[in-house]
Amino acid sequence: MAPGVLLLVALLAACSGSSGPPASGSRSGSAQAGPSGTGAAIGGQRPVTVRLPSGYHKGSPAPLLVLLHGHGSDAAAVDDYFRLQPALDERGVLYVVPNGTRDSAGDRFWNATDGCCNFYGSEVDDSGYLQDVIHQAQDQYSVDPRRIFVVGHSNGGFMAYRMACDHSDTIAVIVSVAGAMYDDAMKCRAAHPVSVLQVHGSRDNVIPYQGTVINGAKVPSARTTVRDWATFDGCALSPAGAGRLDVATDANTPSGSSPLPGPETRLLTFHQNCKAGSEVQLWTVEGAGHVPAFAAGFARDLVDFLLSHPKS
Repeated sequence: MAPGVLLLVALLAACSGSSGPPASGSRSGSAQAGPSGTGAAIGGQRPVTVRLPSGYHKGSPAPLLVLLHGHGSDAAAVDDYFRLQPALDERGVLYVVPNGTRDSAGDRFWNATDGCCNFYGSEVDDSGYLQDVIHQAQDQYSVDPRRIFVVGHSNGGFMAYRMACDHSDTIAVIVSVAGAMYDDAMKCRAAHPVSVLQVHGSRDNVIPYQGTVINGAKVPSARTTVRDWATFDGCALSPAGAGRLDVATDANTPSGSSPLPGPETRLLTFHQNCKAGSEVQLWTVEGAGHVPAFAAGFARDLVDFLLSHPKS
């Protein structure tokens, strides 16, 4: 099977929709929300439109969220999959959904970690590109520098970790759904604490919960990933259970879609002694696959986690 085919097959489900993938130092520009709630395009040769919440006002710093698609997917598909817009608008969050470049097979991807998903040796610098997108958003809009977030699915989740590793001075929180860290944590250059939420289906057969190997590169388990970040953040490595959530309605596993009666998701939290108020959580979606159908409350729970962990 060609590299990345399993990832693409799983993500096609997301492409069809998800019925079940006061602060100082902010940069303040002159851009304002238009009638559609969208601002000017940023991102250079890979333009992306900034979506402005209805209550956005110049001079009032707003959080910024960057949402990243998986391998073989695209911005429109991941936007439809997560359906974050209403929760973000309600909470006053600026929002961008960029596209990765196409690889030699024609699939969009992010050049994230060695595990996923640069299958054809592209030299594209997605870490630099996404940092430029953030900086351009800061130049044109009033962005709260303490609340800059990256959320990704699958390959986008790997890229979220890459951004936290490379730009820990900028990123406050990342959320990875079915992504993972570098297998060798020493490759991560994070010098500042970053709060992390890992959401992972226990029956994911594309990026398995227990870890895997992709094209000869090891991918750590979900638990290893969060323990690595708990270590980076200086947290005590004695996690505490934190109850359950209703994250998904359908499993979407290789054997077919099946209902997941909530609350099906187990929470594991590292929060003791973490630097600068950071926190690391693992949400294990019991019985879910790589592209679970999210429950109605998932977007609000995700945004709540983001906003409750600003950089100090």
